[in-house]
Amino acid sequence: METWLPIVNTALIALSGVSVLVGYIAVRLRRIQFHHRAMLVGAVFAALFLIVYVLRYFLLGTKLYTGEGWVRLVYFAVLISHTILAIILGPLVLVTLGRAFRRQFSRHRAIARVTLPVWLYVAVTGWIIFAMLYGL
Repeated sequence: METWLPIVNTALIALSGVSVLVGYIAVRLRRIQFHHRAMLVGAVFAALFLIVYVLRYFLLGTKLYTGEGWVRLVYFAVLISHTILAIILGPLVLVTLGRAFRRQFSRHRAIARVTLPVWLYVAVTGWIIFAMLYGL
């Protein structure tokens, strides 16, 4: 479990990011139904990520970063920005989806312009953190 659970967790956040990116492209192409589906898939993968992350934390604890020197500073800069934005991302996603479900599309677009880059940053930095922790 200690070896495959982090991989599953990182794959979930990556799939979430890819789904959101596909959803963004779909809406730019005016493929609204495809956009809806892709964004919901992204939200489901993000929720699954959160569940697995919490489960992993309680079962395995945290993995300490063992790098040294300037790489350690880079790791913590990425980790801190990732963590802060991941905490902010949850409410952003809920508000963004809520506005879409209530058909408040102008308000949805306004917050989605903030939610999308934050979501993509969190997904990409999640992979970077995984790679740095597990030496990929």
